[in-house]
Amino acid sequence: MTGTNGNPTGTTDTTSTTSATDNLGTAGTTDHTGVIVVGSGPTGLLLAGDLATAGIPVTVLEKRPRKISNLSRAFALHARSLEQLDARGLADDLEATGRTLDRLRLFGRLSIDLTDLPSRFNHVLVLPQYEVEKALARRAVEAGAGFRYDTEMTGLVQDADGVTVGTRGADGRTESLRAAYVVGADGMRSAVRGAIGLPFPGKSVIRSVVLADVKLAEQPDELLTVSAVGDAFAFLAPFGDGYYRVIGWHRGRDVPDTEPLDLAEVKEITRLALGHDYGMHDARWMSRFHSDERQAPAYRVGRVFLAGDAAHVHTPAGGQGMNTGLQDAANLSWKLVSVLAGHADPALLDTYQAERHPVGKAVLRSSGGLVRLAMAKRPWTRAARAALTGLVSHVGPARRKATAQVTGIGYRYPAPRGTHPLTGTRVPDVRLADGTRLYEALRDGHFVLITPAHEPFSHELPPHPDRLTTAHWASARRTTLLVRPDGYAAWATDATLAPDALHSVLVTYLGPTPVRWPGVGLLTK
Repeated sequence: MTGTNGNPTGTTDTTSTTSATDNLGTAGTTDHTGVIVVGSGPTGLLLAGDLATAGIPVTVLEKRPRKISNLSRAFALHARSLEQLDARGLADDLEATGRTLDRLRLFGRLSIDLTDLPSRFNHVLVLPQYEVEKALARRAVEAGAGFRYDTEMTGLVQDADGVTVGTRGADGRTESLRAAYVVGADGMRSAVRGAIGLPFPGKSVIRSVVLADVKLAEQPDELLTVSAVGDAFAFLAPFGDGYYRVIGWHRGRDVPDTEPLDLAEVKEITRLALGHDYGMHDARWMSRFHSDERQAPAYRVGRVFLAGDAAHVHTPAGGQGMNTGLQDAANLSWKLVSVLAGHADPALLDTYQAERHPVGKAVLRSSGGLVRLAMAKRPWTRAARAALTGLVSHVGPARRKATAQVTGIGYRYPAPRGTHPLTGTRVPDVRLADGTRLYEALRDGHFVLITPAHEPFSHELPPHPDRLTTAHWASARRTTLLVRPDGYAAWATDATLAPDALHSVLVTYLGPTPVRWPGVGLLTK
């Protein structure tokens, strides 16, 4: 039915079979769920929570045991992610748990002041990734999502009607599960991506990065400490439990990830990059890894989707990794709900690729550029770094563009030619006439129709109690705006519409009549 922002598109052929049949299970096939999500990181958890909240049966497969790991790599939530979490009623509690930073330091003298950011969240929220996972997992469980821990995906086969997934539990027992759709949110080494035969082109940008969780004898002056000097780079972030995560790299120390690592090496890199090592001691975990820049050429193959690190990985510069994955999930979840509930044509799912793949590409480009500038060694790259620092620090448009990109609020989705300028843009958290905010109104997972205050809602509008929330502007604004469940503008007009015209618009975007999710009946033909 609908395209990128609700406009008609073509359809995707999902009749071909994609398979990885090394083990589809021997205990029979269970038709039990609407969506299988593989991976229980932040991306998979947000997606599962959205689906379950909307009444869509969802099962999460996770090969790790049932526990939240404290070995976080992500430590920052940016404004756009906080807005999405606000739309799910989670942001305020996370804000109370973490600590806010109103200036984001990227490298050297280059930092971005966030106080003028046009968002309720004009800061970076610093907290470990596992705190985000705990909040999202709690929401998903309370909404009824099913979880299978200690369970790995061993293969999948898809056809025109659904996907069969093979699983193996910790006890070696195998089983096949059947679903309408599968989402791979299972990280850089995604089994789902491998099963559907997608390559992961790219390269290793930084080799032999060291990580350590340590206690410090001296507290850093800044909440997040980052700098690059000469051949060394280092980053410090607090867990909040007395330990700090240290990430470091030295250009001259190019060894395999399997090379033993001791605390002396971590200290040395930190001293070179930051000036001193803050008295590091009592390391509870140390490791090496390499940082890649990679992106799958497609985020969808038939009935199988990729999201988060399964779709794209990049350097940690700017703290955009977890945030980009959360945005993937927010974009995909409402589209799956619309299709599975019978409100939208499956062609709507094509827009996930059209909208999110360009964003992933942009994040790879920006994060990679930051690392290259931070570690600039040649005179011309050092000159480029100095020029960028001056531009972002002193030129308003450049500063606003950089801020909007890093925080995620500046991305917009493609819109058909001739549509209203707002179409495809992020809608800020505006005040509504009843005293609430837009992102509070979005908590039901519905579209939100905002109309001028002087125009009453017509009883002739189609009945969409399960899909549409209506509201008036608190201001004198004359625009009529339809906001998608992910907070982006689906449609807008500055003209005064007759009830029948508005009725037609809503039928186009929301479907003609309410249709309830039919459960396993959809899957057992």
